[in-house]
Amino acid sequence: MNERLEQFSYDDAIVRKFVFVTWLWGLVGMLVGIIIALELAAPYFNFELPWITFGRLRPLHTNAVIFAFVGNAIFAGTYYSIQRLLKTTLFNKTLSAIHFWGWQLIIVLAAISLPMGITQSKEYAELEWPIDYLIAVIWVVFAVNVFGTIAKRRERHLYVAIWFYIATIITITILHIFNNLALPSTLFKSYPVYAGVQDAFMQWWYGHNAVGFLLTTPYLGLMYYFMPKAANRPVFSYKLSILHFWSLVFIYIWAGPHHLHYTALPEWASTVGMLFSLMLWMPSWGGMLNGLLTLRGVWHKVAVDPVLKFFVVAVTFYGMATFEGPLLSIKAVNYLSHYTDWTIAHVHAGALGWNGFLTFGMIYWLLPRLFQTDLWSKKLAEAHFWIGTIGILLYIVSIYAAGLTQGLMWLAFDDAGYLKYSDFVETTLRLIPMYWVRVIGGLAYFAGVLMMGLNMLMTWKSRPATYEIPVYEAPPLAKTYAHPPKTHSPLAASGAKVADTALRLEHFARTEWHRAWERRPIKFTIMVTIAVIVASLFEVIPTFLIKSNVPTIATVTPYTPLELAGRDIYVGEGCYNCHSQMVRPIRAETERYGEYSKPGEFIYDRPFQWGSRRIGPDLHRIGGKYPDLWHLRHMDDPRSITVGSIMPAYPWLLTEDLNFEGVQTAVKSNAMLGVPYTEDELANAPALAQEQARVIAEGLAQQGGKAGLEGKKIIALIAYLQRMGTDISKTPPAPPQAEITLQEPAETDESISLDAGSTPPVEEVS
Repeated sequence: MNERLEQFSYDDAIVRKFVFVTWLWGLVGMLVGIIIALELAAPYFNFELPWITFGRLRPLHTNAVIFAFVGNAIFAGTYYSIQRLLKTTLFNKTLSAIHFWGWQLIIVLAAISLPMGITQSKEYAELEWPIDYLIAVIWVVFAVNVFGTIAKRRERHLYVAIWFYIATIITITILHIFNNLALPSTLFKSYPVYAGVQDAFMQWWYGHNAVGFLLTTPYLGLMYYFMPKAANRPVFSYKLSILHFWSLVFIYIWAGPHHLHYTALPEWASTVGMLFSLMLWMPSWGGMLNGLLTLRGVWHKVAVDPVLKFFVVAVTFYGMATFEGPLLSIKAVNYLSHYTDWTIAHVHAGALGWNGFLTFGMIYWLLPRLFQTDLWSKKLAEAHFWIGTIGILLYIVSIYAAGLTQGLMWLAFDDAGYLKYSDFVETTLRLIPMYWVRVIGGLAYFAGVLMMGLNMLMTWKSRPATYEIPVYEAPPLAKTYAHPPKTHSPLAASGAKVADTALRLEHFARTEWHRAWERRPIKFTIMVTIAVIVASLFEVIPTFLIKSNVPTIATVTPYTPLELAGRDIYVGEGCYNCHSQMVRPIRAETERYGEYSKPGEFIYDRPFQWGSRRIGPDLHRIGGKYPDLWHLRHMDDPRSITVGSIMPAYPWLLTEDLNFEGVQTAVKSNAMLGVPYTEDELANAPALAQEQARVIAEGLAQQGGKAGLEGKKIIALIAYLQRMGTDISKTPPAPPQAEITLQEPAETDESISLDAGSTPPVEEVS
């Protein structure tokens, strides 16, 4: 009897929309990248305008590239491939439209808010709480659309690409929710529920895995679909796909703490991150090999097909980046590389090579199919490939050199045992030529994106007047499933235990168990969720529940209302993008900056400010190092204080008024999160802030500075800078005194008074 066939067609209109905005936002993100590269090579490109300074534009660049360019590429590739892999149209066109326009709204809000200084200051999670809520809603819409499409599928088994899409949806949901738990203070400001060490741990649990599950797993899904399609070859190894997927999903989630070596994070946590990072190398290269070996027998096509060229280089860069990541996680290597441009080169090798080139290859493959016409110029696509490759090499080679230069100069001592380069700016000046090479490399890569835009435009112009919408036929998914007959090992007849073991091993090796999971999407999703949650909890629970992980320090007290306001200004200006607040227990750092940082010093820091790179010196011990007037002049014109500095000027801080009434809200919000502010501070925060500001402003005027600054933002920032890292130098409060009377034997009437906590005399026994 013939099976009943159902007719269906694919929704490629939504894919066309996502492909277009992928290119558009990629262009914007890379243009911002060129601007901030110019600002580092020549600081006058900041133009003394607050909304285009490096500190504000750098997070815009990373968000535009990661969430706008890469994010839209993921949605385009997922929506195109999942329909064909499951033989069905997307679950709901309305959800697709909400997803598309909602995601573009998020990007626009990010492009407005970040240059305005509205930020959480957490790497890859800078957007403030209203946008975070919107991200959660739109991500749920995407998830419902994907899982709804899976539910109405006409193909029983889920192909490997869909495994990676599921892992992405589940893990990003968990990461986004828990890293962004915050208490809203105003419409544009929130404070995280975590502080100090815990906040740093949660951020890099999120930050590393955002790279893993937004820049890696969905792109592996795209690789597993588009690369075999372009090569017209099956994936090299199904079994390797299984091993690659499950080991990557479970191991990746552990690796985040390797970003915090030698910091105030407990050493056991960073060691666990290092060990799992090293293990991560194996599954990562399993995926790389599975991709490259898919091209076995068709390597001659690579020479003439620009799409395959993009894919080959992309997968090669994936292999390079996933080798270097574990390498950088080794403490001995991290000792040299951390806070340097080496990390920047590593990240861009992955972003430009792996994500960028796989996106370009996917789009070039899609254009003729989406626009139902030939690609306008294969030669232009070829030229894009070569100029993009040259751009990547110029960028990463120059910045690798810059990173090694920084690390070696920072750690260098002379024969007398003194720091060889005690002045931080000496290192900065050595890097300027390398920064200009980066600009050239970035411009070359950007030129390739412009070439792609021209190719897209001309291909679109040659499209037919009306798109043909093919209709396909396939039987519906049967309500019951007929299991294939089991095969038995010859050992089964023996009845011995060894035969039973052999059967189990044979069953496992044949991966029949996984084929069963693939036809049960709910079970598969649950298993992925368990793998991610279990790996996370093993790290999170000890870090948050073991009190000894963050020993308190008696002299550490909450920020004053004015200092808290200054800290918020520091965060808003993006100072964390260039300066760390973490002196590591390394001799070169303690010689240069002072006493190494202790975990207990950060218990009131929301958000933490440890930083991820040093374009300028560490600031954790800056408090009290220079007079207030030095800070005033340094913020107004950095080069008047430090010749050769590439820091932007902040003259608007001397003219913009500080909102003293807003200080009250900030203090109350922090108090709600457990900061022990006094009743006076909770009731009179604006008055206390104004009084401290008056004292600082009068002192500045006496030192020869500008008068009348007591109501300006610069005063609050100076208050914060002068407080930074000074708590451990305070005299600890005296312990409470108590009178303890010890009665001597009855024949005496003498009493002894002891301070609480001292040791009473011990009677000698002969």
